[in-house]
Amino acid sequence: MAQDIDLQKHIAQAAQVLCDFLDGIHPVCGLILGSGLNFYADTLHHARILPYNEVPFMRVSTAEGHKGQFVVGYLDADATIPILCMQGRIHGYEGASAVEVAFPVWVMHAAGIDTLITTNAAGAINRTYSVGSFCCMKDHINFTGRNPLVGVEQSHMAQRFVPMLDAYDSALRVALLELASHLNIEVHEGVYLGLLGPSFETPAEIKMFSLWGADTVAMSVVEEVIAARHVGMRVVGLSFISNMACGIEGADPNSDEVMDAALQAETDFKTLMNAFITTCI
Repeated sequence: MAQDIDLQKHIAQAAQVLCDFLDGIHPVCGLILGSGLNFYADTLHHARILPYNEVPFMRVSTAEGHKGQFVVGYLDADATIPILCMQGRIHGYEGASAVEVAFPVWVMHAAGIDTLITTNAAGAINRTYSVGSFCCMKDHINFTGRNPLVGVEQSHMAQRFVPMLDAYDSALRVALLELASHLNIEVHEGVYLGLLGPSFETPAEIKMFSLWGADTVAMSVVEEVIAARHVGMRVVGLSFISNMACGIEGADPNSDEVMDAALQAETDFKTLMNAFITTCI
């Protein structure tokens, strides 16, 4: 999808397809599921699927473990709490532009969704974090070298110069951390650094990121959050700590390690997400 003057039309057409798919359902949030976390959409009740290739102008996921489909369903069998999941995201390292990464977020907003929960698997730079725990994002460093708001058409959609103070909703962060403590699930709060990828970071880069104040690092999220804040969505970001970052405690991350670690955290992730969406959104 080229970044051109048709962006708003493309969003409107895609949002109409999504609205037709939802068929009167009003999800309480949109949830982007990161690497190793796609399983969560499979736990929804009365679920229905919309493949990305059936949504006009939308890229299709090519990353391992990212199914590439919207899933709408309910947290409960009684069908009282509907949510919309992205079972797999679009990454810049797949060859997608920043606008293409942001596109599904804008489409969800145009379809009536005003709260975004974005999740991913991340490496821990902070040495006090442990593999298998989680980190609630309180801020981020965009080191992708890209921004989805670059261009003319985006400024017609909403204000061009978007404030990023409390990009991650402070009230929802507090609620998530308090809930995690109550559930005895280890959730830290920290600064996330987003890179373009797809290569993992070098030890020298990790040392530099640590000096900058980053606690976690991965290859997604930041462009989605910028897009969401651009149109006024509330945002929560949650990383699953799948590995220690390169060079920390001798770590040398690889994709198999990330997926294997995620399998061990499925129960905690489902418990936390279900409780958070039910009580806090």
